[in-house]
Amino acid sequence: MSAARASTPEQVAVPPLESGDVMTRVEFHRRYSMHPEIKKAELIEGVVFVSSPLKAKGHGDEDLDMTAWLGAYRARTPGVRGSANATVILDNDNEVQPDISLRWVEEGSTHLTPDGYVAGPPELVVEIAGSSVSRDMHQKLAAYQRNGVQEYIVWRVEDAAIDWFVLEDGRYRKLEPDADGIVSSRVFPGLRLDVAAMLAGDLAKVLAVQTG
Repeated sequence: MSAARASTPEQVAVPPLESGDVMTRVEFHRRYSMHPEIKKAELIEGVVFVSSPLKAKGHGDEDLDMTAWLGAYRARTPGVRGSANATVILDNDNEVQPDISLRWVEEGSTHLTPDGYVAGPPELVVEIAGSSVSRDMHQKLAAYQRNGVQEYIVWRVEDAAIDWFVLEDGRYRKLEPDADGIVSSRVFPGLRLDVAAMLAGDLAKVLAVQTG
C-alpha cells in the first residue's frame, strides 16, 4: 500500500464565512483571515454578518464627514487615537469592525494585540446606519453596551437623525443637544457636534463649532 499523500494548500478547502453563521470569535477570526476578498465581516453576539457593497450616499459620504470631525479633534487632543473600519475584539462573541472608533491611549480600556488589533471597548464608537431597524440599533448596541463602550453615536441616514448615547449605570441614555443644537461628549473634553450641520452636510460649520 502506498503512503498517503499530504494535501496541498490548493486542496485544503477554505471554510466559508456567510451571514447568519454562528461560531466562536476564535473561529470567526480564523475564517475571516482566510478570506481576504471579504472587506468587512463582523461577529455580533455570536452571529456572522458579512456586509454588502456600500454606496457613497447613505454611507460613504457620511462616514467621511464623521471621520473628518473626529480627526480634527484627535489632531488637537494629545493622548487620543482613532481608527476607521478597524477590527475591535470585544469578547468571545463579538469581533466588530466599527466605522470609526476613538480611544484614550494611556488611560483607556483598550490595548493593541501583538498583531495590531484593538482589544477591549473603545471609549467612543460611531456607526453609519440605514435606519432605526438596522443591527447597529439593536444587536450592536447591545454588544457595545454590555462591553462598556462609554459613548455610541449612530447616524441613521434614512431617518435623517444622529443618536449620541452615553453609558450610565450599565445602560445607554441618549444625549440631547443644548439650546444651540450642540451635543457634547462626556468622555472626551471639548468634543462637540453640531447635529443639524452634520445632517445638512455642512462640514465647514461642523469643524468650526468643534475647533471654535
